[in-house]
Amino acid sequence: MAETTPDGLPRGFRSAEQGWPQLHRIPHPPRRLPLLGDVLGVDRHTPVQDSIRLGRELGPIFRRRVFGREFVFVGGADLAAELADETRFAKHVGLGIANLRPVAGDGLFTAYNHEPNWQLAHDVLAPGFSREAMAGYHPMMLDVAARLTDRWDTAAAAGRSVDVPGDMTKLTLETIARTGFGHDFGSFERERPHPFVTAMVGTLSYAQRLNTVPSPLLIRRAARRNDADIAFLNRTVDDLVRARRTSGASGGGDLLDRMLDTAHPETGERLAARNVRHQVITFLVAGHETTSGALSFALHHLALHPEAAARARAEVDRVWGATGAPGYEQVARLRYVRRVLDESLRLWPTAPAFAREARQDTVLAGTHPMRRGAWALVLVASLHRDPQVWGPDPERFDPDRFDAGAVRARPPHTFKPFGTGARACIGRQFALHEATLVLGLLLRRYELVPDPGYRLTVTERLTLMPDGLRLHLRPRTAASEPETPADARTHR
Repeated sequence: MAETTPDGLPRGFRSAEQGWPQLHRIPHPPRRLPLLGDVLGVDRHTPVQDSIRLGRELGPIFRRRVFGREFVFVGGADLAAELADETRFAKHVGLGIANLRPVAGDGLFTAYNHEPNWQLAHDVLAPGFSREAMAGYHPMMLDVAARLTDRWDTAAAAGRSVDVPGDMTKLTLETIARTGFGHDFGSFERERPHPFVTAMVGTLSYAQRLNTVPSPLLIRRAARRNDADIAFLNRTVDDLVRARRTSGASGGGDLLDRMLDTAHPETGERLAARNVRHQVITFLVAGHETTSGALSFALHHLALHPEAAARARAEVDRVWGATGAPGYEQVARLRYVRRVLDESLRLWPTAPAFAREARQDTVLAGTHPMRRGAWALVLVASLHRDPQVWGPDPERFDPDRFDAGAVRARPPHTFKPFGTGARACIGRQFALHEATLVLGLLLRRYELVPDPGYRLTVTERLTLMPDGLRLHLRPRTAASEPETPADARTHR
């Protein structure tokens, strides 16, 4: 179970009542009910989307009460920029993240700021995301992507649609497992999700559900299922680590090698065995869940906007030419494809919120006093829709919002799909390279045909994912493929 404070809250969690002296000045939804709080007109399955809607109605800062717990939400760009100030605010391991500590412990994502293993692991593992390391992962990313395109080629030839979120999950799980830990889950050889994915989804869903019930005792059956899911994740990771230790083989300096063999460059300290388990689970879960969602949303938008897909495809044809396997450097040259990915993350950031707590007593926006430890949730999807930053039509899909000139013209801290500050996602460049590469490969190979009856439905399990998204694929014919440019070899 998660560590708790004497008042029963997860350690590091502080209720809004404790930390906001003038909480009454922050608006909340109408029709608040005694004991239950702000539950009318909302769905416990979609708390993020409900909060986005409430933010449009209540303003850039508002609060919600659920079964006696008060949550303060921020969606305005000016307020979010203040909360991003590392001298005044730090990451807060809020209730949703704290609910994951039984499985991820003091891993990089779930560690409290005061826990020494966060800094130790960060310093040991950061070189695993250097440019040199990323270039080493690139061939393995290509290999896994080839397994995806083999599967999609078969579906296209048979005239079958493809399960986009399911296949993106297979892709991203195998990519992080192979590049980080030298492991193959065999996802593409299974019709059903790998049991690791099933257990992972179960733990994420349970963690979110805990936020919307007054007591875990009310969901005892779900708690037992969650315990079984955690036990399975632990066994899977322990077997993976044991196999590496027993074989004595090197992973070529991959993340697992670093966890097992690398000492801190200054202190000489190494990660303890229990923390290695926590870090492996963190990378396997966080390293594939958010990226699969980002790819799924991007493919959805490309299918709905053929003009953007054509422009992105033309860029791939121009930059990669007839090169069979694009090189590491060629991926970074897909600037418009990257804009497509960024715009998809703007509309649907797969990590939809992050919490920030006051380092000392302070005043937010000059009007909202916060005591030390008081915290607020930054709703990233609301931040990414602030009309003061993104214009009067922030719901419109427009990759040119991320043209270099447009990016320079925007204030800082307005685009935050990977969190902020020292505790931002350590693997963000890994995820962006993988996703850009995969989008390029798929655009070069297929035209994406949407199901005309599909309307985007977003499922929430702490992360966001399109639900039920299927696409038809039209293989590009020889006539539609580009002639090999004279300088194609220079792109290798």
